[in-house]
Amino acid sequence: MKKVWWKVFLSCLAVVLLASCSGENTQEKVASNETQQQEGAFTGIYIVQPSYVKEHISDENMILVDARGEETARKGTINGAVATNWQYLSNVEDAPKGDYAWGLILPTEELDKRLGEVGLSKDKEIVLFADGAKGWGDDGRILWTLRAAGYNKLKMVDGGFKGLQNAGLETTREPKKLEPVEVSIEEVKKDHVIDTEELEKTIDDYKVVDVRADEEYEGAILYGEAKGGRIPGAIHLKFTDLFNNKGYLKTNEELTAFFEAAGLQKTDKIVTYCTSGIRSAYAQLVMEMLGFETSKNYDGSYNTWCVHNPVEK
Repeated sequence: MKKVWWKVFLSCLAVVLLASCSGENTQEKVASNETQQQEGAFTGIYIVQPSYVKEHISDENMILVDARGEETARKGTINGAVATNWQYLSNVEDAPKGDYAWGLILPTEELDKRLGEVGLSKDKEIVLFADGAKGWGDDGRILWTLRAAGYNKLKMVDGGFKGLQNAGLETTREPKKLEPVEVSIEEVKKDHVIDTEELEKTIDDYKVVDVRADEEYEGAILYGEAKGGRIPGAIHLKFTDLFNNKGYLKTNEELTAFFEAAGLQKTDKIVTYCTSGIRSAYAQLVMEMLGFETSKNYDGSYNTWCVHNPVEK
């Protein structure tokens, strides 16, 4: 009888030890993957790695924002993140698609109201994430919007939601709700913003960069555009080509070479565009961080251009 119990005890001990080792191996893999990513990571004023969020998730002065919006966040988000989307901060309700006003950053009196409702205080550090290479650059669009509105403590997470998951952050289906705050916006700064009316007048001054997918650039109508095509003379550099095969931004050196190979110089005046100015906002920020400082994102983008101007295929 004693032999039987002894065998049972040894078997249980083996299971416990195996589980413990397995857990340690899993943690080691997460740490190893994170270290490998950081060693070859893109660096820039608006970029943080998932490890930064993991370290500061409990900081009272940081607001983590799921830029994919509440509907997506309810399918899974990072615990402690609030949710909003670019549409809530843009004029997509009061103007039809293709109108000169459609998709633009909201006027100041409405923008500060909505930012206050979400709880995005200018005094806090705001860290945004979306779906990285597999998404639409929503985090970049909101960061670009907030910067134009005068916010200056802004970051977005390299690798997005998947990167945060891989770093071991806890997930939930209930995005956080913040108390409303007072937000005052004096103006929407145009340093890195251009709309259709301005681009129509000054297009010859710029190198125009189309960051859409191949089929969009070649004329396919995928998202309800009035007609297919591209802005005449546009250089094609896909949004998805900003990322490596693990879903993180390529290195500074790789991306600089990528832009320069397409004929872009850091002294050029550049306009990026996509379908609605979302992917192109992210691309503009990346360009700017690499030293292409006289770059602007086209607010309204192809959806508006193709209604009022000639296109090519």
